[in-house]
Amino acid sequence: MQYQTVLKKMITELSSEVKYYLKTDNHILNMNQLLDRELEFTFNGTQCLCCGKEKKIYRQGFCYDCFYKSAQVGDWIMKPELSKAHLNIEDRNLAYEKEVQLQPHIVYLALSSNVKVGVTRKTQVPTRWIDQGATKAVEIVEVPNRYLAGITEVALKEFVADKTVWQKMLKNEILDADLLEEREKLRKYIPQEALPYFLDNREILEINFPVLQYPKKIKSLNIEKQETYSGKLKGIKGQYLIFEDNTVFNVRNNEGFKVILDVN
Repeated sequence: MQYQTVLKKMITELSSEVKYYLKTDNHILNMNQLLDRELEFTFNGTQCLCCGKEKKIYRQGFCYDCFYKSAQVGDWIMKPELSKAHLNIEDRNLAYEKEVQLQPHIVYLALSSNVKVGVTRKTQVPTRWIDQGATKAVEIVEVPNRYLAGITEVALKEFVADKTVWQKMLKNEILDADLLEEREKLRKYIPQEALPYFLDNREILEINFPVLQYPKKIKSLNIEKQETYSGKLKGIKGQYLIFEDNTVFNVRNNEGFKVILDVN
């Protein structure tokens, strides 16, 4: 079967094993059902996810112009501490920024390679953890806006990492750590403004991924440069497809790329 699509990150569903779905032009593919099947990807151009024009992708699926104009990719996205909607101050589009920033946010600990701290909107739990390839996660605070979450993350990352070592995550080389114990250690470093929002009696969420074979030596696929790739799908973790020959393909990092997918 052949499918065409402009790549967007895979849709996920938490279950006993995470379920993955890839939206194509005319179908929604259940990617779990394609494990042990031969997949062929062919690069077929680019299309900005914002303006829809067939322009070169700059970052996050956006062309250069949209990346520097759209409210969807303001600096506060990657740096929540820069959020200003709670002060009624606009960055690019105040209405959009209020909608996203002025809602409950979670600061959490996740275990994907090492223990890391992160921020996500409450509505994105557990999607955010799945996308990071976390095998375990626990909430620390639930605050009413993105700014408070951002300053909490900034304070805590002085004592714990804020990034995943993606190669170790894909190889399943995961540090053994007690997230509840780590969470309690960090409690005293939470900023005073966020401390009242500390969540007591949180439980660890464990996440299992559909992986038949972990890669031993990772080869990252650049579909634009290589143009065509074929391989047997052996696993899905985070937003990565893992193939039998140790090739990995980060779907999210290739958002906006047009591909033809052949399933054999």
